[in-house]
Amino acid sequence: MSDARVMVFAPAPQLTVTIEQQHELPELHVHPGGQGIWQTRMITSLGAEVILCAAVGGEVGRVLKPLLDFKGVTLRTIPRETGSGWYVHDRRDGRRRSLAEIAGAPFTRHELDELYNLALAEGLRAGIAILSGPAHPSVIRPDVYRRLAADLRANGCKVIADLCGDHLKAVLSAGLNVVKVSHEELIADGLSADDSEKNLTNALLKLHDDGAEAALVSRAGMGALALINEEIYRVGTPKLTPTDGRGAGDSMTAGVAAVLARGGEMSEAVRTGAAAGALNVTRHGLGTGHLDAVQVLTERIRLTPIKKAR
Repeated sequence: MSDARVMVFAPAPQLTVTIEQQHELPELHVHPGGQGIWQTRMITSLGAEVILCAAVGGEVGRVLKPLLDFKGVTLRTIPRETGSGWYVHDRRDGRRRSLAEIAGAPFTRHELDELYNLALAEGLRAGIAILSGPAHPSVIRPDVYRRLAADLRANGCKVIADLCGDHLKAVLSAGLNVVKVSHEELIADGLSADDSEKNLTNALLKLHDDGAEAALVSRAGMGALALINEEIYRVGTPKLTPTDGRGAGDSMTAGVAAVLARGGEMSEAVRTGAAAGALNVTRHGLGTGHLDAVQVLTERIRLTPIKKAR
């Protein structure tokens, strides 16, 4: 078992059903999904162990729970009174179309108490934690993330957040070691007027001022921007042919966590995260990739300084 361990807070994982067609007959793929699950997959691919903290329930939960217990994962769950979320996507023509989906019901008070205690204990044991978001913000209140980030940090755990909207604002107020957000989310949240480097750089500075020691902005095929040690960098990535862009940002977060969990520097973590994200878009499976391929791509990632933080 690896000494590198990461607690992933994935409060409401989903059962995902995807229909694909590579040849004459359609294929049905059934997997656990959601932001925290895709991060978990990539972290384990990079050789670190994950303690996965989640809640599952109902008929969907009975199918979902065994799928969460995969290699490299120590699964910790609490039961939900209502059913877990799910989605059915059709990718037979190469595009992803949603046929039906349910994010899941909001957590009850008792469920939140149990899940909070579970995540707090496992996060402190691991020493590093990722706080990932639900499929829909209504499922779990932002204040849960704020309290969890504050309590973990106050007791020596490094906290990485991959959130947006009110959930992001909540954890920033508690303070973070690392925050990762996409440029689309920054624009939607009103933190950047557009996807220009100038405005995204200003958004990075605000994330830093609001409570993040380090901050990353993923920009799809344009390469990320990173604020590390009071300096902003362009993150240059190799040009690769995309298959599915979903999950690239989650893979970036996972790469950062895996490196920090084994004691690596933030610059190495960003380069590994960028490589993991770049590799993920070449694959149909979200949050997947081989360690050797990530390592080769990491050698080709360049950090170019562009601005000092205020």
